[in-house]
Amino acid sequence: MLTLYYAPGSSSMAPHIALHEIGAPFEARCMSLKNKQQREPGYLALNPEGKVPLLLIGGRPLTEVAGILFYLARRFPEARLMPEDAEGQAQVVSWMSYVASTLHPARRISVDHARQVFLQADKKLGHGGWALGDYSVADIHLFRLFWRFVGYAEPDPKDYPNLFAHHALMMARPAVQRTLADEAASGAE
Repeated sequence: MLTLYYAPGSSSMAPHIALHEIGAPFEARCMSLKNKQQREPGYLALNPEGKVPLLLIGGRPLTEVAGILFYLARRFPEARLMPEDAEGQAQVVSWMSYVASTLHPARRISVDHARQVFLQADKKLGHGGWALGDYSVADIHLFRLFWRFVGYAEPDPKDYPNLFAHHALMMARPAVQRTLADEAASGAE
């Protein structure tokens, strides 16, 4: 059994979406960052860094969004969230590394910096819809960061046409809709 520890609206949204995409049974455990549940001794025993997400795989912890997404895509190949060839898989890892190292920390620097970084991401994405041509975990990871960017920066869609087109494609996916509903019901903070 898989268990996802998540905090509504946080980076854990990406593995939450992926779990709905693969359709495997999982238990979702909502954590309140506001109430510092990630700092409670029981959780720190599982994840000493005190961060979400955390995916328990048969009781073994796996952390970091990219690692969890990679695991789920490889463990459940029938969901087709990862290309089969080595180059395609490397492109997925490249996109997820870019999202984690460039897009994710941009907001902490400033909103203006985030706007510039997302302009670069818009160009990198291009007009193709999905990051790699076919839907993958890279799209899930990218979506979660752009979804958050839209919420705090209120960007003009004409400045980010490719990312807004990607966002619309993602919002139409049942797994995204279900995750957003689940997280809203859990009480996004």
